[in-house]
Amino acid sequence: MIPATLPDKGEPTKTGPANDPSRFSILIADDDRGTREALGEMLSARGFRIMLAADGGEAVELVQVDLVHLVLFDMHMPRLTGLEAFAVIRQTLDRILPAVLMTADANNDLIRQAFAAQVYSVIPKPVNGNVVLHTLERALTKVYGPRPDPQDKPDAPPRPSATDE
Repeated sequence: MIPATLPDKGEPTKTGPANDPSRFSILIADDDRGTREALGEMLSARGFRIMLAADGGEAVELVQVDLVHLVLFDMHMPRLTGLEAFAVIRQTLDRILPAVLMTADANNDLIRQAFAAQVYSVIPKPVNGNVVLHTLERALTKVYGPRPDPQDKPDAPPRPSATDE
């Protein structure tokens, strides 16, 4: 998260997709703190706004109060599994929210359940950062379209062409 300063109060605030449309909010729900934080740091460094949840119930609560563009769930968590949390979220939202499931036991039955629940993808644990990043980018592009290239911002001065000289 990139802090910004309000000119009148000087209080920090979060810069999110409303202020920067190239940034998406990703909720990482995993009961393993190390995994949760490592994924959060990696995705934050790539320009994503990150929210962290320690279990499925907390993930449901965060989606209800904050704008989330994608959820990255661990399958086995306290209170609600990743699939249970996703089912609750889908019942309460009136929009499509892509979800990716991570699990150490990616067997055929679990994969079938995940796809029946309309999970975008299942990633086996231990996760590979490049696989996670590539999967999330594909899921976000499928639902929201491609992220704007920073060079394509409308306030950037036009590049001189050969005919301008």
